Amino acid sequence: MNKISMTALISAFSRGYHSEHNIVKIFDDSFANQLLTEEEKETIKNQMIKGISFFNPAFRGSDEEALRWIVDCHLSPSPLGRAAFIEAVLETAVFLGASQYLMVASGYDSFAYRQPEWVKKVRLFEIDYPMMISDKINRISGILERLPENLDYVSIDLTNEKLADRLIACADFSNLKVSFCSLSGISYYLTKEDFKKTINSLSEVTPAGSTIVFDYPCKEYISDERNQRQIKMAAHAYEPMIADYSYKEMEKLLSDCGYLIYENLNCDEITLQYFSKYNDANPKNRMTAIKGVNYCLAVRQK
Repeated sequence: MNKISMTALISAFSRGYHSEHNIVKIFDDSFANQLLTEEEKETIKNQMIKGISFFNPAFRGSDEEALRWIVDCHLSPSPLGRAAFIEAVLETAVFLGASQYLMVASGYDSFAYRQPEWVKKVRLFEIDYPMMISDKINRISGILERLPENLDYVSIDLTNEKLADRLIACADFSNLKVSFCSLSGISYYLTKEDFKKTINSLSEVTPAGSTIVFDYPCKEYISDERNQRQIKMAAHAYEPMIADYSYKEMEKLLSDCGYLIYENLNCDEITLQYFSKYNDANPKNRMTAIKGVNYCLAVRQK
């Protein structure tokens, strides 16, 4: 899939929409609005409004109310929740000594362009398909006068190339430095074999104490109605979700690659931990994490 990802565009749209329309936020990413053109934002907005009958056949209200309902119920929960989770544990990892941050399938993640002071001395690596990387650089070059000095881009097709080889070939990467690695939103789209190869590849080039964080589809809730709509929406964008895991499966996969799970959050725990303040402030637009999506933090063992 060496092309521009529609799901990545929609994720950026939902993060930007949430930041623009709320005072109390689950995750604040106003920079995401700058990554999309006005035409792209208008296209996504119109497509969502037209699709309200798919998301909620019984909905009655204005176009803006329909868009808000779709964003809050279907588009935003996963991008917002996992971004809040990843950046919270990233800060802890940096405080404990991580000096490299590897963003696998970085898409239109904006962290490198709004980075806080505590990450200025950390080396950042955005890793994605060549076309996505090229498009990302073009967009950023139109926003910022210069790219962040602590950022590298690594182009790769994870299904056909070995991530470890591409990282070692990068002059600024060190396999001796404790690293924090995020794999946001990709476990759904890779075969279990390719996902394991990616995790194992990270294990080969990061030392003990390095961390990986990711979200993954959980078998227990795969038949949930909202989950099924997410799957259908991805398929409609020609990005089919092809994998799901039980906790035991994921635990074994990580153990085989040298990792131990330190945290695994289910939908109820995600909602309680990351959505509570927003929900208290927005009782008419409450948001809950998607059933069937878990967040995982695992640490590389000796």
